[in-house]
This record gives sequence, C-alpha cells and structure tokens, in this order.
Amino acid sequence: MSADVTQLASRIRLLLMDVDGVLTDGKLYNVPGPDGKMAETKGFDSQDGIGLQWLARVGIATGLISGRVSPATVERAAQCKFKYVYQGHTEKIPILEEILADAKLASEEVAYIGDDFTDVVVMRRVGLAIATANARPEMLPIAHYITQAPGGRGAVREVVELLLKAQGKWDGILRHYEICLEK
Repeated sequence: MSADVTQLASRIRLLLMDVDGVLTDGKLYNVPGPDGKMAETKGFDSQDGIGLQWLARVGIATGLISGRVSPATVERAAQCKFKYVYQGHTEKIPILEEILADAKLASEEVAYIGDDFTDVVVMRRVGLAIATANARPEMLPIAHYITQAPGGRGAVREVVELLLKAQGKWDGILRHYEICLEK
C-alpha cells in the first residue's frame, strides 16, 4: 500500500459503496417466493459483513448507493449496521450531496467503492476512490486504490482493513479477538 493511499485512508470517517459488483459478485438470483412469484436475491460475503460491523464499532459510518432496489440489500445493510441506505438511484451525485450534508463531513473524509460507470461520478468527488478487482477497466485510472479481491469475495473486507490499519485501529480489533501479534 502506498504512502499516499495510507494518508488518504487515515482521514476517512465514512465509507460508501455500490452494491452489485461490490458487496456482491454482481450476480442476481431469481427464486420462487412463498406466493409462487419470482423474487430476486443476492449473495453476500460473510467476512465483508463482520468487517463492516467493526467500522461501526470504531465510529466509521457506512452507507450504500445502489441503482437497484432489493429487499436482500435492505436486510444486509441492517445486519452490517449501515447508516445510509439509498436504493433505486443511478444518478448518485444528489445522494452523495445529501449524505455529506447529513453527516456534516467534507468530501475528503469519505471513501467510495465502485465497480461500474455509474460509480465514477462519486469516485471523482471523494477523498479515497476505490475500484474492486472486477471493476470496469475504464475505472482503474480514476481509483486511488484497486482491491486485490473482487466484489462479493472480500473486496469490502480488504478496504475495511486498509482503513483500520491506516487509522491505527487494526491492532485493537486483533486484541479484541485475542490475536497476539508478538511472537
């Protein structure tokens, strides 16, 4: 990790992200519901989830801005203690502005994780722009950081660890789980 990325990550107070391709691998599953109608669902990574809970524990807020509307996303956001949940918005700038005003944060204090073109406008307006490993290639030059893991397979957890380490909070997480760094 470069010194520049560490410096940017040290200032982050809010982590925002897209859903499909970031919190998930981008696949949508249609399954029959109890009424016989098809219902859409998604798969989420459990390690991403616990990482997002750690951010809440240390006072870093989280949120999502998604173009799709999904009950699975609402449930996952509640499980992971998201403060901001916006669905059905492909035009993300007004939502970003609303969140910044509510959170009373400067754009430099916000990180955003994206994977597709609708995320670029947000990435250009935050302090730490992150692309997942599976992001569209056109996005990579815009990102300050590109995850090693793809969306839905640990990309969010990787970003959580990056933020916690840059802010000196990672060792506290390890101690909480009785993981000793000394040999």
